[in-house]
Amino acid sequence: VHFVESGGGSVEAGGSLTLSCEISEYYFEYTMGWFRQAPGKEREGVASIDFDRTIAFADSVRDRFTISKDNEKNTLYLQMKRLKPEDTAMYYCAVVQARGPYGGSLDVGDFYYWGQGIQVTVSS
Repeated sequence: VHFVESGGGSVEAGGSLTLSCEISEYYFEYTMGWFRQAPGKEREGVASIDFDRTIAFADSVRDRFTISKDNEKNTLYLQMKRLKPEDTAMYYCAVVQARGPYGGSLDVGDFYYWGQGIQVTVSS
Protein backbone atom coordinates (compact mmCIF):
# COMPACT_ATOMS: atom_id res chain seq x y z
CA VAL A 1 0.00 0.00 0.00
CA HIS A 2 1.31 3.38 -0.98
CA PHE A 3 0.98 6.24 1.53
CA VAL A 4 2.02 9.87 1.16
CA GLU A 5 1.37 11.89 4.30
CA SER A 6 1.71 15.65 4.51
CA GLY A 7 0.55 18.72 6.40
CA GLY A 8 2.12 18.31 9.81
CA GLY A 9 4.14 20.93 11.60
CA SER A 10 4.22 23.22 14.59
CA VAL A 11 1.43 25.50 15.68
CA GLU A 12 0.43 27.46 18.76
CA ALA A 13 -2.46 26.35 20.93
CA GLY A 14 -5.75 27.34 19.39
CA GLY A 15 -4.37 27.06 15.89
CA SER A 16 -5.30 24.74 13.03
CA LEU A 17 -3.61 22.19 10.79
CA THR A 18 -4.85 19.86 8.08
CA LEU A 19 -3.18 16.50 7.51
CA SER A 20 -3.39 14.76 4.14
CA CYS A 21 -2.72 11.14 3.27
CA GLU A 22 -2.72 9.92 -0.31
CA ILE A 23 -3.49 6.20 -0.37
CA SER A 24 -3.30 3.60 -3.11
CA GLU A 25 -6.55 3.62 -5.09
CA TYR A 26 -7.19 -0.11 -4.53
CA TYR A 27 -7.50 0.40 -0.76
CA PHE A 28 -9.35 3.67 -0.84
CA GLU A 29 -12.74 1.99 -0.49
CA TYR A 30 -11.68 0.30 2.73
CA THR A 31 -12.04 1.70 6.24
CA MET A 32 -9.34 4.33 6.79
CA GLY A 33 -8.30 6.15 9.90
CA TRP A 34 -6.01 8.57 11.63
CA PHE A 35 -4.11 7.54 14.74
CA ARG A 36 -1.57 9.28 16.92
CA GLN A 37 1.16 8.37 19.33
CA ALA A 38 2.71 10.73 21.84
CA PRO A 39 6.09 9.98 23.42
CA GLY A 40 5.73 7.35 26.13
CA LYS A 41 2.11 6.64 25.27
CA GLU A 42 0.31 3.98 23.31
CA ARG A 43 -0.97 4.62 19.81
CA GLU A 44 -4.59 5.72 19.90
CA GLY A 45 -7.36 6.15 17.38
CA VAL A 46 -8.31 9.70 16.48
CA ALA A 47 -10.87 9.34 13.69
CA SER A 48 -11.96 6.83 11.09
CA ILE A 49 -14.14 6.79 7.99
CA ASP A 50 -15.69 3.79 6.32
CA PHE A 51 -16.39 3.20 2.63
CA ASP A 52 -19.98 4.35 3.25
CA ARG A 53 -18.64 7.41 5.10
CA THR A 54 -19.52 6.12 8.56
CA ILE A 55 -17.36 8.28 10.80
CA ALA A 56 -16.00 7.85 14.30
CA PHE A 57 -14.06 10.24 16.53
CA ALA A 58 -12.23 9.89 19.79
CA ASP A 59 -13.96 11.85 22.55
CA SER A 60 -10.84 13.98 23.01
CA VAL A 61 -11.09 15.42 19.48
CA ARG A 62 -14.81 15.40 18.83
CA ASP A 63 -16.07 18.83 17.74
CA ARG A 64 -12.50 19.95 16.98
CA PHE A 65 -11.33 17.52 14.28
CA THR A 66 -12.97 16.56 10.99
CA ILE A 67 -12.13 13.53 8.86
CA SER A 68 -12.96 13.45 5.18
CA LYS A 69 -11.85 11.84 1.94
CA ASP A 70 -11.64 12.83 -1.70
CA ASN A 71 -12.31 9.80 -3.87
CA GLU A 72 -11.00 11.50 -7.02
CA LYS A 73 -7.66 12.32 -5.37
CA ASN A 74 -7.50 9.11 -3.29
CA THR A 75 -6.68 11.35 -0.36
CA LEU A 76 -7.72 11.16 3.27
CA TYR A 77 -7.79 14.35 5.33
CA LEU A 78 -7.80 15.26 9.00
CA GLN A 79 -8.74 18.85 9.65
CA MET A 80 -7.70 19.87 13.15
CA LYS A 81 -8.96 23.04 14.81
CA ARG A 82 -8.56 24.56 18.26
CA LEU A 83 -5.43 22.50 18.77
CA LYS A 84 -4.19 21.86 22.28
CA PRO A 85 -0.71 20.98 23.56
CA GLU A 86 -2.01 17.49 24.38
CA ASP A 87 -2.65 16.96 20.66
CA THR A 88 1.12 16.89 20.16
CA ALA A 89 2.01 13.50 18.70
CA MET A 90 3.11 11.58 15.64
CA TYR A 91 0.03 11.13 13.48
CA TYR A 92 -0.45 8.09 11.25
CA CYS A 93 -2.96 7.27 8.56
CA ALA A 94 -3.94 3.63 8.29
CA VAL A 95 -6.12 1.23 6.33
CA VAL A 96 -7.73 -2.06 7.23
CA GLN A 97 -6.59 -5.19 5.42
CA ALA A 98 -9.89 -6.02 3.77
CA ARG A 99 -13.48 -4.95 3.65
CA GLY A 100 -15.29 -5.97 6.80
CA PRO A 101 -17.28 -4.76 9.79
CA TYR A 102 -14.85 -1.97 10.63
CA GLY A 103 -17.18 0.97 10.34
CA GLY A 104 -16.70 3.19 13.36
CA SER A 105 -13.60 1.39 14.57
CA LEU A 106 -10.78 3.26 16.29
CA ASP A 107 -9.08 0.06 17.37
CA VAL A 108 -5.40 -0.02 16.41
CA GLY A 109 -5.66 -3.80 15.99
CA ASP A 110 -8.27 -3.49 13.24
CA PHE A 111 -5.90 -1.54 10.98
CA TYR A 112 -3.25 -3.36 9.02
CA TYR A 113 -1.43 -0.94 6.72
CA TRP A 114 0.23 2.17 8.19
CA GLY A 115 1.76 5.33 6.86
CA GLN A 116 5.18 6.50 7.98
CA GLY A 117 3.79 9.11 10.35
CA ILE A 118 3.88 12.88 10.46
CA GLN A 119 4.70 15.07 13.44
CA VAL A 120 2.24 17.58 14.90
CA THR A 121 3.53 19.85 17.67
CA VAL A 122 1.28 22.26 19.55
CA SER A 123 2.93 24.79 21.82
CA SER A 124 1.21 26.50 24.73
